[in-house]
Formats: sequence, structure tokens, C-alpha cells
Amino acid sequence: MNALKGSRKTRIFAAAALVSASALVIAGCSSTPSGDTSDGGEKPAADLTLKLGSLLPQTGSLAFLGPPMESGVGLAVEEINAADAGIQIELTAEDEGDTDTKAYETSITKLQGAGVTAIVGAAASGVSKLILDGNVSAGILQISASNTSPDFTAWEDEGLYFRTAPSDLLQGEVLGNLIAEDGAKTLGIIYQNDAYGTGLDAAIKETFEGTGGEVVAEASFNVGDAQFDAQVETIKAANPDAVAIVSFEQFKTIAPLLVNAGISADKFYMVDGNLSDYGTDIPVSLEGAQGTKAGPALADDFTERLQASWTAAGNDEVKDFTYAGEAYDAVVLVALAALEAGSTEGADIAAKMQEVSGGTDGGTACTSFEECAKIINDGGQADYNGYSGDVTFDENGDPQGATIGIYKYGADNTIERQN
Repeated sequence: MNALKGSRKTRIFAAAALVSASALVIAGCSSTPSGDTSDGGEKPAADLTLKLGSLLPQTGSLAFLGPPMESGVGLAVEEINAADAGIQIELTAEDEGDTDTKAYETSITKLQGAGVTAIVGAAASGVSKLILDGNVSAGILQISASNTSPDFTAWEDEGLYFRTAPSDLLQGEVLGNLIAEDGAKTLGIIYQNDAYGTGLDAAIKETFEGTGGEVVAEASFNVGDAQFDAQVETIKAANPDAVAIVSFEQFKTIAPLLVNAGISADKFYMVDGNLSDYGTDIPVSLEGAQGTKAGPALADDFTERLQASWTAAGNDEVKDFTYAGEAYDAVVLVALAALEAGSTEGADIAAKMQEVSGGTDGGTACTSFEECAKIINDGGQADYNGYSGDVTFDENGDPQGATIGIYKYGADNTIERQN
């Protein structure tokens, strides 16, 4: 794993923090502007059609994250098209699966065959690592709402990769400090053996031990594994004060095993990959368990709009909103960059992504596609601040600032934000 540039020694609980993370940039299809810059914003400066693909988990170990991210993408496309501000989006959605099922192999071929020049996804860092080079070669701009591996910061991506989620190094630092602040002196970690799991394991361990604590046991598993008795036995034998679980949906199996082994859930510390409202989906109480995930508290209006759009398409309500804001913002930023560039070619969009996020000097702050598009169409420079925060890409396509939320489980096995 790459080290975080300018590592911080101060403990972080859940504040906006500078991060070094990579972001996936989305590419657009070729289109020629058909009008001049409008005066007064009364007519669009361009007439663009962006063929956008989404590669998000409809199946596999991250399937529970599919609805919030797909609904975020869908709502953004709907609102961008309704704004009629000079760009329309044609969306093609395909299943990411995971590194075990490999659904992404067929899906990425379909997306490229459909002529997309921009892709939102993949959700998993491990999948993005497998598809990114091919997308770069094809000139496709890729942007992820949830890739958190530190490795993307220095990836040779020709400027075609962005992400709206912060690096694991930040989340691991926040979680490691939270565990120490709660008084734990010893820690056991169960983690999945992939880019996501190993990155978070390393960050949590480094931070926790930096506070004077000791990691007394580490147990890994592979993404496709279904049996976790050996990992639980390793943790139980070490008898730690706290247990960090870095996983995806495998948590549904791991949690009951830990509780049945005599480790109460109030010792659990979770991450964005498994932090969800489980309700009765897990047959043991999670009361007192805590976890972290990126993003500020979402405004009720956003979640209401998202639910209305998602259910109108015949889907069940979204259970939680993990990375929904980040997915929405990813689409808006790509559309604004295309509008600013007057083009839907991947490289052209990429060249404007930092600008429309406020990562270059100047710009007028705005909080919606329609508002930002008017600024651009009037000849100004927009600085989009969205539901995932201010975003503000650096030269690596990483968000320069991020907020990490801390959550706690109640008696009903659902989470409540603590900050």
C-alpha cells in the first residue's frame, strides 16, 4: 500500500480532513457543441449527449451497496436531463458482481460495446484495479463513489480516474482512534484479503498502535469464503478488548459466530463495507457496536428525492444511503465537466474535473447541477459542492477533504449517526 502523503499525528474523530485518495474519472462520448455561450443562461451553451455507464454491485458480496449507489446515479441523471441545460445523459447500467463472481468481466465488455465514454464504478477497489487499465486504454473516464484503496493516488491513469470517496487511510485513522478513545488497550482484526481489506487493516493497526494499544490478533479471509470459524477462534484465543471487522456482507455470518463465541457486540468496530441497517437479517443483537463511513449527514430532501425516484422505477425502498451522495455527485461532476469542456470525450471531461470541483483557483460555489450549469452557461466558473461534501479534486483526482461519520447500533440492529 502507498503511504498517505503528509501523514497526520493528531487524532481525528470525524471532522473534515485532508486526504490523499484517488478518484475515478468518467469519460464521455464524442459530441459537437451546437450553440454559442448563452447570454443570461436562457439557452444552453452546448448540445451534448453523454453515454454514461454504471458498473455497480447488483449481485455479489457488495450487493447491499448497489441500491444506494444506483439510486444516486439514477436521481442525478434524472435531474440533469430535466434541467435541459445543454447536456443529456443516456445511462447504461451493468452488474459489477465482485472479484469472486467476476460478473464485471462480461459487464465491462457490454459497456464498452454500448459506446460509453464515462463509467461510474466500480464499487470495490479490487474490481476497479482489474478494469482501470483497460478503460484508460479505451479512453473511458472512470469515477468511483466508493473506491478507497490508497493505491489509486499514484496509478498511471492518464488523468482518467477520479473518486468522490476518501482513502482508507483516513477511515482507518478515524476508526483506530475511536477504538483507543473508547479505552481499548488490545485489538483483534478480522479482515478480507483484498485491496480494501488489507488497506484498512494496515491503517487501523498503525493508528491504534500509535496510540499505545496493541493488535494481539489478525485473521484474514478471501472474498468468496463462506466459513469463518478459524478466524473467530483466532480472535477468541487472543481475548482482545475490541474487535475490528473489515468485510462486506460476510459480516452477516461473522457477527453471530463472534457473539456465540462469547464476544459481545459492544466490542465490535465496523467499516463502510459492512455498516448497514440489518434489523432481523442478523439473528443476534448488535446493540453497542460502532462503525465508520465517509460522508456528511444527508439532507432529508435528498433522501426523499432519491426514494421517490428509485421506487417510481419499481424498486423497493433503499434501506440505507451509504455512498448514495457520492454516486450522485460523481455523475453531476462529470456532467458539469463535460458542459465546461463543450465535449463528451473522456480526456476533455477529465481536463475540467478539477476546475468544476473547485480544485483550481476561483469559481463560484454552487450546490446543484442546475445552479452550476447556469454559471457555466453564463460564462463563469462553477465550484460544485455536493452531498458528499465539498469534494475539491487535487491533481491526482483525489478529494482533498472528507468527513467520516461515526455510527452506533441500537437494540433494533439499525445504526444512528453519533456526530
